Parts: sequence; structure tokens; C-alpha cells
Amino acid sequence: MATQHKSVALPLALAYAALIVYASLYPFADWRDQGIAPWAYLAAPWPKYWTAFDFGINVVGYMPLGFLAAIAVIRNRPGTGAVGAVLRATAVGAVISFAMETLQSYLPARIPSNVDLGLNIAGVLAGAVTAAALERLGAVAHWQRTRSNWFFEDSRGGLVLLALWPVALLFPAAVSFGLGQVFERLEAAIADWLVDTPFIDWMPVRQFELEPLVPGVELLCVMLGALVPCLLGFLITRSVARRAILLPSILLAGVVASALSAALSYGPPHAWAWLSLPVQVGIAAALIVGVLLLGAPRRLCAALLLIALVVHLSLLNQAPESAYFAQTLATWEQGRFIRFHGLAQWLGWLWPFATLAYVLAVLSRRAPGAPAP
Repeated sequence: MATQHKSVALPLALAYAALIVYASLYPFADWRDQGIAPWAYLAAPWPKYWTAFDFGINVVGYMPLGFLAAIAVIRNRPGTGAVGAVLRATAVGAVISFAMETLQSYLPARIPSNVDLGLNIAGVLAGAVTAAALERLGAVAHWQRTRSNWFFEDSRGGLVLLALWPVALLFPAAVSFGLGQVFERLEAAIADWLVDTPFIDWMPVRQFELEPLVPGVELLCVMLGALVPCLLGFLITRSVARRAILLPSILLAGVVASALSAALSYGPPHAWAWLSLPVQVGIAAALIVGVLLLGAPRRLCAALLLIALVVHLSLLNQAPESAYFAQTLATWEQGRFIRFHGLAQWLGWLWPFATLAYVLAVLSRRAPGAPAP
């Protein structure tokens, strides 16, 4: 009999809603009251200038929210039914879209639009209907059975982290798979916050200069960065055979996400420029170590994952960001990625620490209905 799992749809829906809020309200600056009702845009005439791309992106952008919200309702409230799930998901998406368009009235860089509101709601509805159709066809039940066969009961957090890992890699990293390099920027941000205050004197002065990583240490960082999500997958997967399938799948997802990030940053011809010899050797080493650990117990996987995370973060945060890398970030932060870079950047910064918290939580408890991790 399949074990009932907590659905990953709800946390993914919340994460996607956070992405919508960020994309809708960025740059979160220069708020002002124009002296008109914030919902006055509802009565505005049809926009003078519009493109098919603008229409499409508003629909497509809200479809995942409708899909995930409907799946969350179906999984968490099975008595609601497909129609009820569609209605609830559409209502939630409509409220979020209305709130975002209304708040844009206070941002000089954004223009609220009743057309955008209608297209957003249409996107939510389309996503929710798709989820309901898949549920009627048995796809949701099939996923539940597959998940029960593949993963332990307490796997929801791990699955969410695995799903977010490739997204976090979309933001350029100074070292391939090098998520969590925050020390230098955090130090600079704290100094900026404390400038012109008496607390600036309390800030400790760094006694050493950050040195670039030598090739051997870079190789080790790449290996650990690629191995961490693999160990996370091992932690939540039931059998050796399934781990053997998951291992190359995770590494492939990381390679594809890194190539996409390079293509977005430097152009499609340079999609594989990041795949230098140390990176190739690091990925191969992660694959070899992963194969050797296919049969490792859950508790050992958790302990090794903890060690890998700590060592990886320690090595990365002893290295500075190069000037060339800083120029790459400026392209993201000031150019065409201005609405997206912040969320991907925060994911890249926080993903290792969220994984660290998840592993500590797993180590602190015994999984119900399964052997001790």
C-alpha cells in the first residue's frame, strides 16, 4: 500500500508566489502616493502599445502558480474535487495578481494594467485546469504512487530543495556549482548599513586578504558543489537502484542549468565556456564518489552531506569575487535580468544554508515508518 506523503506542491506554490511578488514589485524603491485610488487602473482604456510577447508572458508567468495551487488543493483537500480545486486556485491567483497590480500604483518604475490583471487570471485558470485534467487522467495519483515507491515519507523538504537547486544555479557563480558564497558581499553590506553610525567602529576588521582559489581547491569546490545535491537525493531515496538513476539525473540538471546561465550571461556561443578542465574533473569526481556511496545508509549520507556542505562553504567564502565576475553580475543586476536576478541570487546564497538546516532536522529525528536515518 502506498504511503501518504505530504505534498511538495504547497511549498513550491508558495515559492513561486514569492517569485511573482519579487518580479512584480522590483526594485521595491521610491514608493509614492499619486493621489488617486490604487485600483483606478481597473477602469483604464485598452493600452495604446502592446505586443504578443507581453500578452504571452503574463499568461505563461501565472500558469505554474495555478497548476501548483490546484495540485496543492487536490492533495491536501481531496474532498474538494477538481472543479473546487480550479476555483480555489484561480481565486488565490486572482487575489495575488490584483494585489500586485494595485501595489504597482505606488511604484514609479511600474505601470498597473487591467489587461495584465485579466491575462494573469487567465494564466492561473489555464494552469489550474491543466492540473485538474491531469488529476482526472490519473497522473496525480500515479505521481503519488511513484513518490511513495521512490522516496521516504519525510522527503518533502528534500524534494523542494532538489527542485530549487537548478534554479539557484541560474545566477552566475564565481565557481561552478559554488552556491553560498556570501562572506565578501555580506561584509560589504554590513559596512554600508553601519556607515555614518557609531556602530561602524564595532565592526571587526578582517586580518587577511581573500585569495583566489588555486586550481586544486577549485576542483574540490566543484566536486563538493556537485556532490551535495546528489547526497541530498540519496538521503530521501529508498533503494540503491533508484539512487543510481537519480545520481546522473541530478548532475545532468546541474550541467544544463549552468550552461543556460552561461548562455544568458555571455550569449549562446559561450554556453559551455565555464566547462574548464578543473570543472570537468570535479564533475567526474562527484560522479565517482556518488557511485561509491550508492549503498550508504541514510545516516551516513546525512553526515557526509553535512561535512560536504561545511567544507564547501568554508572554501568558497575564503575566496574573493573576481573583477570579471563582478562585471558579469552587473550585467544581470542592471540589464535585462533586473526582475529575475534578485530571486535567483537569493536562492544561490541561501540554498546551501537551507539544505544545512534540513539535514540537521533529519538527523535530529527518526523517520516514521522507515529505518532511522
